[in-house]
Amino acid sequence: MPLVKTSAIVLKSRRWGDADRIVTCYTLRFGKIRAVARGARRMKSRLGGSIEPFVLCQMDLFEKPGDSLYRLSQVAMQESFLAFREDLTLMTAAARMVNLVAAVVAESDPDPRMFEALEQGLRSLVASRDPGLTVLLFQIRVLGVTGFKPQTHHCASCGGNCPEAPQFSPLAGGLVCHVCARRQAMECVPLSRGSVAFLQQALQLTSTLVSRLNAGGQVRSEVETAIESYVIAVTGRHLPSNCFGTLPI
Repeated sequence: MPLVKTSAIVLKSRRWGDADRIVTCYTLRFGKIRAVARGARRMKSRLGGSIEPFVLCQMDLFEKPGDSLYRLSQVAMQESFLAFREDLTLMTAAARMVNLVAAVVAESDPDPRMFEALEQGLRSLVASRDPGLTVLLFQIRVLGVTGFKPQTHHCASCGGNCPEAPQFSPLAGGLVCHVCARRQAMECVPLSRGSVAFLQQALQLTSTLVSRLNAGGQVRSEVETAIESYVIAVTGRHLPSNCFGTLPI
């Protein structure tokens, strides 16, 4: 049973047995994994506070061949993101981030870009004056990282030119022309030219520069509706707004 070490962000933690916890994490080396923390619920455990959702840490794990469940032996906390537990709005926003990552990534499929996106997303949220916008931009970035980048330059269904009055199709994964919009099994979301421009900028800018984007009113509402419907189409369900055991992973 070899010992492995990795950076990790806790996505979810739930009770298991009388004194243990099962922790779902996104790790830098191994992608999304599950690990059992023996005795983590006991008062004297050194693991308890280090395996709460959102925590960024270094983990020591024992890997058993043929078993997808790791054994967690030690945790060195790097960032607790305590601010999320003191502000319900921030907690809800952070939960949306980790639930999205948990839902769109496969188990044991590492991607450094995803780990970086989640770490930077949580850090941006701490300093954000608009958590809703921060989460929206994070969702757009994650969709791009995972191969679900919204198509905004031509019809995502037939490949034709971008329509004058575009509509966003969650099933096609981007803008569609009027003809293709009528054929979609899921309702499309009409977008103004301003909303299309915002979405294109969010997809093109680096993670550092994208935080400078701002949107309100009609643009904000349209893009939020389009991305929410796309996330539902990609994951197959509405994502919960908490991360304490309600999301099947």
